[in-house]
Amino acid sequence: MPSRSRVPVWLMGLTNLTYGLYGGVVAFAIPQLLSNRHVDESRIAAITAIGLSPGFWAFLFSPTLDIRFSRRWYSVALAIITAASAVLSILGLDHLVLLEIVLTIGFFAAFLYQSALSGWLSTIISTEDEGTLSTWITIANVGGFGVMAISCNQIMRHLPPLAVALLVGSSILLPILAFPFMQAPGPDRRLAAESFAQFNRDLLSLVKRREVLIAVILFVAPSGTFALTNYLGGHGQDYHASPGLVGIIGGIGGALSGIVGCLLFKPLSRLMPLRPLYLTVGIIGSLFTLGFTLLPHVPASFATVLMAENTFQSLAITISFAIMFEVTGRDNPLAATTFCFIGSAYGVPISYMLYVDAFGFTRAGIAGSLAIDALCGILASLVLGAMLWDQRRRHSLSQPASAL
Repeated sequence: MPSRSRVPVWLMGLTNLTYGLYGGVVAFAIPQLLSNRHVDESRIAAITAIGLSPGFWAFLFSPTLDIRFSRRWYSVALAIITAASAVLSILGLDHLVLLEIVLTIGFFAAFLYQSALSGWLSTIISTEDEGTLSTWITIANVGGFGVMAISCNQIMRHLPPLAVALLVGSSILLPILAFPFMQAPGPDRRLAAESFAQFNRDLLSLVKRREVLIAVILFVAPSGTFALTNYLGGHGQDYHASPGLVGIIGGIGGALSGIVGCLLFKPLSRLMPLRPLYLTVGIIGSLFTLGFTLLPHVPASFATVLMAENTFQSLAITISFAIMFEVTGRDNPLAATTFCFIGSAYGVPISYMLYVDAFGFTRAGIAGSLAIDALCGILASLVLGAMLWDQRRRHSLSQPASAL
């Protein structure tokens, strides 16, 4: 496929807004709306956790994205399912079991949407544009989440539920308006049944690729996770921050700091290769986290910590997308599967580090969470850095021998 397109690279990246907006619905807007209805906090947490669970298991269905129909077709279909789920979730706040199911279906569709979209985009952009695309895909993710976190609860106060639901659903569908102007390579014509039968073999072939295995190891480890962004929101009271301030910082502050983190990627990517850059960001960010244990417990400190963590996390996510584009390549028949598989690995530490951070909190309060999160990040980055250095050393030593 030619690398040209009638749509600029930044706009192609912003089509990931569908994923970012729906993530904001599941992780922020719906929990806020349920809290307003005085639903028990443990029940809200359970609904949110189950709603986000496809981030771990949706990759099992990813081979379907590379067969039968074009990835553009899959992206459109999944965007429609995602938007419909958002509409039903806002209208179904009184039916918690149904709400849980709808949110899970919606995030399943949104997660696969991002994979189908990324697999599609990897075939129509040039290698030189991968960094720019990674930046704008992450901006769409972070910005969409922030917009939904800020706006949904506010507009719910001024509009009837049906109007809010339709407005949110329409915003989630908006990015697909750019699709007709983007090239769409023809699909692999295997049947879905064949694809599922071959999934284990395809997955094994992915894992056997050295660059895929390294990417998975990088993302499963807590080197660039910065899971504190998801943990601190529930502990604003430890910094004497009011719920209103927590919402503003988490919404507006989180979106702005996240966009800053995304935009830092391009200049920093010129300094070193992507994998060492990912680990360097992990170490520097973790050192900042460790330093935050010395801050006084005041609202300004809460804003500083949350926005800094969000900046580092957004930068790390942008680097991870660049690594995924690099690993996938431009002519990979399993492009969407590869993206989904590696992307699922990044979601693993975001989950287990929440338990690690909670363990630190039970031992020494919020300072304990900061300290244990930082130490895990530094240790993981150093170990992985040593592994990459050793592999590079072995590779350089083998070169003369192979030449002989």
